[in-house]
Amino acid sequence: MSADTPKLGIISPVRRIGRREFDFERQVAIMAIVNRTPNSFHDRGRTYALDSAVAAARKAVADGADWVDVGGFAFSADQEQIPAEEEIERVVPVIAQVRAVTDAVISVDTHRAQVARAAVKAGADVINDTNGLREPGIAETAAATGASVVVTHSLGGPGRRIARPSYADVVREVAGFLRERVEFALKAGIPADRIIIDPGHDLNKNTYHSLELTRRLGEITSMGYPTLVALSNKDFIGETLDRPQGERTEGTIAANVVAILKGARILRVHDVAATVASVRMTEAVLGWRGPIAPAHNLT
Repeated sequence: MSADTPKLGIISPVRRIGRREFDFERQVAIMAIVNRTPNSFHDRGRTYALDSAVAAARKAVADGADWVDVGGFAFSADQEQIPAEEEIERVVPVIAQVRAVTDAVISVDTHRAQVARAAVKAGADVINDTNGLREPGIAETAAATGASVVVTHSLGGPGRRIARPSYADVVREVAGFLRERVEFALKAGIPADRIIIDPGHDLNKNTYHSLELTRRLGEITSMGYPTLVALSNKDFIGETLDRPQGERTEGTIAANVVAILKGARILRVHDVAATVASVRMTEAVLGWRGPIAPAHNLT
């Protein structure tokens, strides 16, 4: 680590997650998004078919993703909500087929204990819960299975509409929620070295809230748990730049680099190849890795 980069004091910075090891003091993990939903906000069902989802996951790993996040239930209340059995039918076949061909980390994006159990049995390493472990049984499932967890802030959780969400201080309130849910996770038997936090950009938050969270992300990362940010192509980027879906790559990269500088260590993204290049460059500037092919003015 360079002398100019402050140490975050990450709890258990060197972690084995599934079959891979990460040093979050000097490494950023790239999580690829694969949604088996017919109308997800960015890909609009592009990976809904099973073969398309598996192909997208394999391509993401080939493009440099360290991690694949498989989801079958849309967060937005505007999307069709489904029973747990259907969610299992969507995510388990993807997880099983991807597990058979890669050592990359696999997470399941779910808030339901029944789905989490089935996903871990199929090969998932992480439960990525946008409901902050509030559903009955999910924390106990994580503890019993040995899965790592991503504890995410949201006011209402998946499928629940929050009209005009408001905060007196969004960063302070998000941090308080995460502290409370982390304490809940610890009491449920999930070890500290299996806990990751996510402030939940745009989840029951408007553009001003998400910009403030990014600007003051250090107040979240200073909690000590590896911090995941899911900024990719979100509405706060589109509204800031007045860009529609499909034209937010540059804004996403800029926001992700800022997040890394503020302490984020896992990026959940759609555009893997572009993210890999920007992250590797950021890591090199910070002194965390050397150039791959140095030659300029060396001879």
